[in-house]
Amino acid sequence: MASIKTNKLIALSVKPGLLISALSLSLAGCEAPLNLEKVEQELSKSIRRTDQFQSMASNDQVMVVVGNNGLVLTSPINEQQWQRQTLNNKPALVDVTQCPDQSFVALSLDKTLWRSSDNGSSWHSSPIDTQEDVLALTCAPDNSIWVVGSFSTILNSSDQGTSWNTFSLNEDALLTGIQFVDNNTVIATGEFGVVAKSENGGQDWNPPEYIPNDFYTQGAVFTSTTTGWVGGLSGQILHTTDGGMSWQQQTTPTESPIYGFQQADSQLFAFGDHNTVLTLNGDQWQRVETHGKPVYLRAATQLSNNELLIAGGSGSLFTLDISSGATQLSQK
Repeated sequence: MASIKTNKLIALSVKPGLLISALSLSLAGCEAPLNLEKVEQELSKSIRRTDQFQSMASNDQVMVVVGNNGLVLTSPINEQQWQRQTLNNKPALVDVTQCPDQSFVALSLDKTLWRSSDNGSSWHSSPIDTQEDVLALTCAPDNSIWVVGSFSTILNSSDQGTSWNTFSLNEDALLTGIQFVDNNTVIATGEFGVVAKSENGGQDWNPPEYIPNDFYTQGAVFTSTTTGWVGGLSGQILHTTDGGMSWQQQTTPTESPIYGFQQADSQLFAFGDHNTVLTLNGDQWQRVETHGKPVYLRAATQLSNNELLIAGGSGSLFTLDISSGATQLSQK
């Protein structure tokens, strides 16, 4: 049985001043002073309970976590000594990824690309030339940047976001993810069960396949050109062994939405709402027991010390010990 250690996050505690009626001026001397000490303590933290983490990435030196209100956290690999910064105009950051050249790129809902070539210390923004909403991005093996969004739109840039090429599958569907499986194979997934594949590095796209029952893909991972998993609402996880042409439902112990997957060594993990963490055993998913507050978990990255770092709502950062098949979760 897994165990969890929980940091005690200090709650904001502000005593409101007593309301003074114009007819009760004699009570003016009894007004309670504002106690801002605990507020200041909370604001001095690098991680706060108001943080809503959305995505995470790492290179050989640092980890980067992004979230609401332009939030960027950086830390040296394995140390979890987090430095906090806020990007200009406080954009809603929804995705971040690491490129082969060790740089980072992040995406915000205001159709802006953010780039960092100094391990997340500074970020440079550039607009994404599209009328569509954008939701996810990835870096290709050649360091080109790929973004997906509404109306099955796929954009790519080979000059760090200065200019963009735009392609659409002509489906009125929101693409929720894109992954380079290898140098040539690219797979994009989205709502209404859309699964689109390119076999020449994104230059051309095959007609999309469709997961049955208009499956809304919240998260997806392909470990090879043929083998992949998608997660969605009600704890559903589907598995393909033929590159997305057919899908089989796998058993899960949850009805909470599944938001993402992470492969770590020889293990595959899924995570989602209500503190859901699952690990795959054969063709069935088993729950990793957690005892923290029921927050969503949306992003993960593997650390080099046999741990998986998972991030989510309310300032949640968890480490999962994956050595020797262990499933011990502790909140940082």
